[in-house]
This record gives sequence, structure tokens and C-alpha cells, in this order.
Amino acid sequence: MAKRRPAGDGMVRKRDDGRWEGRIVIGHKGNGEPLFRHVYAKTQKALLDKLHQNIECYWDVELTEDSRMTLGQWLDRWLTEYKAGTVRPGTLEGYRRYIEYYIKPQLGDKQISLLSQQDIQRMYRRLKTEGRIHEHPEMGHQLSDSMVRHIHTTLHAALKDAVQAHVIPRNPTEGTTAPKPNYKPKCILTRAELDAFLAVVEQDEVWRDFFQTELMTGLRRGEICGLQWSDFDGDTGTLKVCRTLHSQRKGEYTVGETKTNQGMRTILLPKTVADILRRRKADTISQWIFPDPVKPEDPVDPNAAYRHMKTLLQRAGLPSIRFHDLRQMRAQHRQQTAIDLAAAAVAAEDIARAAFLMPHDGDSPARALLQHAERVVFGRHSLPKALVQRHKFHTLCSQHIVFAC
Repeated sequence: MAKRRPAGDGMVRKRDDGRWEGRIVIGHKGNGEPLFRHVYAKTQKALLDKLHQNIECYWDVELTEDSRMTLGQWLDRWLTEYKAGTVRPGTLEGYRRYIEYYIKPQLGDKQISLLSQQDIQRMYRRLKTEGRIHEHPEMGHQLSDSMVRHIHTTLHAALKDAVQAHVIPRNPTEGTTAPKPNYKPKCILTRAELDAFLAVVEQDEVWRDFFQTELMTGLRRGEICGLQWSDFDGDTGTLKVCRTLHSQRKGEYTVGETKTNQGMRTILLPKTVADILRRRKADTISQWIFPDPVKPEDPVDPNAAYRHMKTLLQRAGLPSIRFHDLRQMRAQHRQQTAIDLAAAAVAAEDIARAAFLMPHDGDSPARALLQHAERVVFGRHSLPKALVQRHKFHTLCSQHIVFAC
């Protein structure tokens, strides 16, 4: 039996057409036969230079027959064998879109083991200038830096797994330059703008309860769309958040766990929201708190909720925001309300009430206000009384009581 040739072993010959050909062993088939990488050049010196580069790349690397598959074939396998069932459905769908719409059209037919850093860098440049499928009124066919970055992150992860699977010797995305994400700053509506938005919401009989509940609870889009009546306790006015809804293609959806373990929680609803849900429950014909307006046996589609939010903003003459900004807006206004009330308590030297009302999320204005309260209130008492007040104050602060407006 012939001796198994090690990876990196090679040979050189001059072809009949005058060109020089070299090949090196890059791995072995299942039956033990070697897999070769062929290199060509016009002169022997140029060929030797190429061979040395390839030998360094493939030395001590044992690739499999899968190294001959195309990038598109590997990406299909990566989605089904490496990612399906291990990531959230929305994340998997995002990977699929990046692959099908952007990576495959550019490099899908390229043999994966021949993929170079230069190939990938050229793809990023093309995607940046002409990668958008549908023309944008402002950007034309350009893709945003953030989108190209997401594509890079997906391809990097897929090729990292290819290295681990002995499909390629190294990850060609390493060393490439992908644009840095240029996320738009969060847009938070002012109090006046929020009032204008609520006025438009109030006139929408179909979506009124949905958006009033969202603004008062700050739930994630998938969380509020995934609420069921079994989650609501009308007697205590509490709501369990224990699932999230993921939109799929062609109007389909899947139900999964919340984004984080901390996302599974029970919240005490403001009285206004509890009353809204009690009223809705009395007339419901669906298991979903917010069912699809056309098909009540199904939950409302998170994408439909997002689109309708955009419609309401246009009606109110307000700037466009993301659905997640509603969550941030609620948190910011709630915190400001708490700080305002706590400031009033400080002014009245009611330090215990100030500590109770103060939001405990590390906000610097909140910390500054509490420090001011200590200086003002404790400085006016004798030492023994001040120490007692300080102990009560820090005990309350350590309990992390959250004010719910």
C-alpha cells in the first residue's frame, strides 16, 4: 500500500503549452486518496513563489472532500446543520436573507477552498455601491454601512465553522475591512409629540388598545404580539411575559421564548392598562390578547404592527421612529416622572419617599439628586439622627424599588 502523502507535499512540472504547473496535497478523500490544489504560472520562478505561499497556507491542514463544494453549497449546509435549532427564528431568517440576497449572487458559485480575501473585499465594495435590490429614494442602490457589516458578520461566522469542519484552511474574511455600523441615533418623541401621537391612536378603534398598552408597558414588539389571555390576571392586574412572536415568510409565524432569561417576568400593570385588558377580555373570541384584525384565531403580525405605527406617525405629522423607540421612550418618560416626584420629595425633606421614588438604573441625574438629598437633609440633623436617617436611606436604595407610573 502506498504511503499516505502528508498535507503540504507537492510537485512541479512544465506543461506542453509552456506553462508551469504545481500541485500540493491539501487533504485526503474518504478512501485515503490525496486531494490536490493546482497552481499555474508562466515561469518556474513565479510558480515556486506561488507554491511557497500555498504550502504555508496548507501545511499541516487536513481538508476533506467538502473543500470542493461551492460557497453557496456550504452556506446552505451551514444554515440547516449549524444554525437551525440553535438560534432564534428571527436570527435564522436574517442569516438566510443575507445569504440569498447578497452573498450568493456575488460569490455563491465560487469553490469555497479557492475563496480569497480579495474576493470578499471586492464583494463588500460592490454591495456598498450597488447591492440594494430595490432602489431607495435617497440611497439609490447603495447599501448602508450597517447592512454590509451584518453581511460580513454572517459570512465570517459561516466560514469560521468551515475552518473547524476542515473545509477551508483559514477564514478569508479575516483581514478584510468591513464598514463600521452607522446606526441612527434613537429618536424619542417629546411630551408634545407623544400627546399628538396618542391623539391619533385614540381615533383608531382597531389599534387603539394595542398602542396604548405598548406605550404604558414598554414591551418588545414580539412580546406584546405574543400575549395570550392565560397570561393576564384580571384580579391582581398583573401580566406574565413568557413568550415572543417571530414573523416568518408568507405571513407565517413561530412562537418562542423571550429574548433573554430576564425577559420572562410578571409585571404589575398600570390601572389604565389593566382596565383596557379587562374590557377586551369580556368580548374576546380569541386566545390572543391582540389578535389579527382579519383572522382572530391568529395573533397580530409584528410586522403589521410596525407598519401601522408608521402610518399613525404620518397621520400625526411626526418623525419616523422604530418600534423599539416606543420602548425607550416609555422608559425615559417614566424615569423623568420618577425623578420629578423624587425631587419634590427632596424639597420637602422626605428622604424616605425620595429613595422610594428614585429609579435605580444607574442614571447619573438620579445619582446626583440622591447625593444632593444627602447633603441637604443629613446636614441639617445632629450626628446621631443623621446616621439613623442615612442608614434608612441606603437600606431603601439597596432594595431597588422601581417606580411604575
